[in-house]
Amino acid sequence: MADIQFEHVVKQFPRQMVPAVSDLSFTVNDGELLILLGPSGCGKTTALRMIAGLEEPDSGDIRIGGQSVVGMEPKDRDIALVFQQYALYPHLSARNNLLYPLKIQKISKQERQKRIEQTAELLKIGHLLDRKPGQLSGGEQQRVALGRAIVRQPRVFLMDEPLSNLDAKLRTHMRTEIKTLQQELRATMAFVTHDQAEAMTMGDRIAVLNGGHLQQLATPDEMYTFPANLFVAEFLGSPPMNILPVQRSNGRLTVPGGWSIPAPTRADLSNEMLFGIRPESIRVVPADTPGAAAANVIVSEPLGSEVIVNVNLADTMVRIRTAPDIRPRPGETIYLEPDLERIRLFDKESGAYVPS
Repeated sequence: MADIQFEHVVKQFPRQMVPAVSDLSFTVNDGELLILLGPSGCGKTTALRMIAGLEEPDSGDIRIGGQSVVGMEPKDRDIALVFQQYALYPHLSARNNLLYPLKIQKISKQERQKRIEQTAELLKIGHLLDRKPGQLSGGEQQRVALGRAIVRQPRVFLMDEPLSNLDAKLRTHMRTEIKTLQQELRATMAFVTHDQAEAMTMGDRIAVLNGGHLQQLATPDEMYTFPANLFVAEFLGSPPMNILPVQRSNGRLTVPGGWSIPAPTRADLSNEMLFGIRPESIRVVPADTPGAAAANVIVSEPLGSEVIVNVNLADTMVRIRTAPDIRPRPGETIYLEPDLERIRLFDKESGAYVPS
């Protein structure tokens, strides 16, 4: 396997006002599953296609295993790409779909058979090898598409939203399978998705992109707990982080509705800041709890294992995550207390995270 390095990569398409990818630098470590996450148009698929050689950067360098691949033909990069559409040959059986890339590589018949058997056993598709794609379910086609990539034994695996066409239950199952396979193969993998659940559960690290710019590169836990800016804070998490205005006065920050916390003492801080807190870091408490703020319930959303309660705190809507037995009624007044250790502050103008 090998690592992947982006160094100040820029890519701009004709007739676009801004670059699809702008000054992008990051590394996918050898044996790592890195998630490229972001909204539509953020540049994640463009970055993946540049690794594959389907697009060339306007400037900067891309290296695989320490070797620059800029200008190199896709076939010479030793990568395997799994598409959003499975792209199986409909007239060929699953076995022959797996066999085709091995023929192109001019691998011996004995080695071909060995690799197909190993891959079929790994993916549990041995009983499907004689069927054509039209006879397979979506999940089975996805396994064959993965098998066609695995059987080549490339240095790098690239996956462009491979689960987006599957139903919710199958997506959950397949993301577990892909992560397990990646760990068993110790494969270097770059995986594009806009689904934050896929990113959080699968990735060793996540690279969040927006407008062609890298917003943050971190482990899922680091990114969820310490988002680098407002975009990451509001994009990652379901529901996302609550963002509220604050007023700074006499060494304290006051949130409309009544919460008050000590203000950071750094001299370089702006007076214009925003207060961020995750839904699970807000507790429903008795009315006489010191520092609690009254909130008016809008609606409760039971999800089985938890309830998402939407409330009005002063004039701001706030979402909180509660235990399944806490289901306040619309119009009811409840009292809320923030976990002071979980509060995050952001600069209002730049959106950057403000350390305490």
